[in-house]
Amino acid sequence: MAHEDEHTRNILSVLVQDVDGIITRVTALFTRRGYNLVSLVSAKTETEGINRLTIVVNASEYAIEQITKQLNKLIQVIKVVRLEDDTTIARSLLLVKVNANNQNRAQVVETANIFRARVVDVSADSLVLEATGTPEKLQAFIDVVETFGVREMIQSGQVALTRGPKTMAPSRKLH
Repeated sequence: MAHEDEHTRNILSVLVQDVDGIITRVTALFTRRGYNLVSLVSAKTETEGINRLTIVVNASEYAIEQITKQLNKLIQVIKVVRLEDDTTIARSLLLVKVNANNQNRAQVVETANIFRARVVDVSADSLVLEATGTPEKLQAFIDVVETFGVREMIQSGQVALTRGPKTMAPSRKLH
C-alpha cells in the first residue's frame, strides 16, 4: 500500500448531536475501512443535546486524516479535534475484584492507597477496587494486584480534554 506509515495511538475528540444512531454511523466509518478502533466513549457535555465522543484509534497519519474527513461529512458531527499527547489530559476507569481475606486485606488496601485507588465493595473474601488514570498507570496497578489474584475486572475507554482554558465548544457566558 502507498500509505503504510507507522501506526500510532491517536485520540480524537468529536462533538456530536445526541441523536439516535450516531454511534452506529461513527463506528461504521471505522469498520468499513478496517481501522483498529481501540475504544469509543460517548458522554454528555456541558451543552444539552451535545455529546462528546472520545475515540482512541491505532492508525497511520494518513488514516487519521481520512477518518477526520469522513467524520466531518456526517451531518450530526459538529467538530472533530485530534488531541495531542503533550496538551491532553486523558483518563480511564478500572474496576477490579481481587482476592482479599483476613490475612491479606490490609496489604490489598495499602496497595490500593499507593495507586490512589478506592475500595468500593467489601466481602468476606474479596474487594472491589476503583482506579482512574492513564493506561500505563492502570496497567501497573493491574500488574501489582494480580499477585493477590484478580477475580474479575473491567476497564473503560479513555475520556480526554485539552489542558488550559481553550474549549471545543463555541464560547459561552459563564454563570
